[in-house]
Amino acid sequence: MTTTSPFLSVADLRVHFATEDGVVKAVDGLSFAVERGRTLGIVGESGSGKSVATQTILGLHSRETATVSGHITLEGQELTGAPERTLERLRGNTAAMIFQDPLTALSPYYTVGRQIAEPYRKHRGASRREARERAIEMLGKVGIPQPAQRVDDYPHQFSGGMRQRVMIAMALVCDPDLLIADEPTTALDVTVQAQILDLLMELQDEFGSAIIMITHDLGVIASVADDVLVMYAGRAVERGTVHEVLGAPQHPYTWGLLTSMPRLTADVEKELVPIAGSPPSLLSPPPGCPFEPRCAFVDEVGRGRCVGQRPALPEGRGAACHLTDDQRRTFYAERIRPRLA
Repeated sequence: MTTTSPFLSVADLRVHFATEDGVVKAVDGLSFAVERGRTLGIVGESGSGKSVATQTILGLHSRETATVSGHITLEGQELTGAPERTLERLRGNTAAMIFQDPLTALSPYYTVGRQIAEPYRKHRGASRREARERAIEMLGKVGIPQPAQRVDDYPHQFSGGMRQRVMIAMALVCDPDLLIADEPTTALDVTVQAQILDLLMELQDEFGSAIIMITHDLGVIASVADDVLVMYAGRAVERGTVHEVLGAPQHPYTWGLLTSMPRLTADVEKELVPIAGSPPSLLSPPPGCPFEPRCAFVDEVGRGRCVGQRPALPEGRGAACHLTDDQRRTFYAERIRPRLA
């Protein structure tokens, strides 16, 4: 019996940054996989390591300041420690990224057409004319009106939603097999947000790309993801399909994320229940469960175990928590689900 490797595999990834105050363990033992044609949603609070982990896939961290270990395999090719020339051939071609803030990611000195055309010329060896025609084609494909005219405009001449579409056009110009979208709908109004998400799904259907969607918004995850990875303090604490994680979550942190979200169908007088406390410092993360200082269920396990023993995340569906399966089902049914009604 033969087994096929996933399109993208990340195994025991650790990304540490040396600072004057000590070593920041931004990512500390992260593993996940993404298949072609599927969307993995990575969710968690700011500072949980979502962006650092995915930027590491493309080799975007300086080797002088970041220490990277573990394995990142894309179509069977090991990327951890790969030469910069290899990563340059990868970026914008096989794999591409949509950054969180298009106004800072796009250069104000060049037209959007030139910025979209640049990776196409570099990776495909196209002439200036061919690259310009491709840029116009991509602007039209992402819904920019009058693309033949707007190709010569500068980023500041576009609205926030249109700039995000330009970023998508730039990321997709070489038909990448892997697309990483880092908070692609942040600061956009609800209507534009829906348009951007619909666009990404349509383009995925067309190109068959694997997508990693990074966000703190569980509503976005519910709309577009096939699988979900919940991160906290540089680690994965829960994973499963979107229906499993959002329909029957297993980790107290995931419960906290869900109960702190406003719902259109909820009683308007019902108060939101925020997660108490703050995330731990990544300079000195807890040796046991990183969520222990904020967890309302520690006494059900025994604080000593949560403080001293790091819970493992099982393969496939599961959560990194010391609660038993029976305890999780009981607590979710009795304490959490009523808050979500």
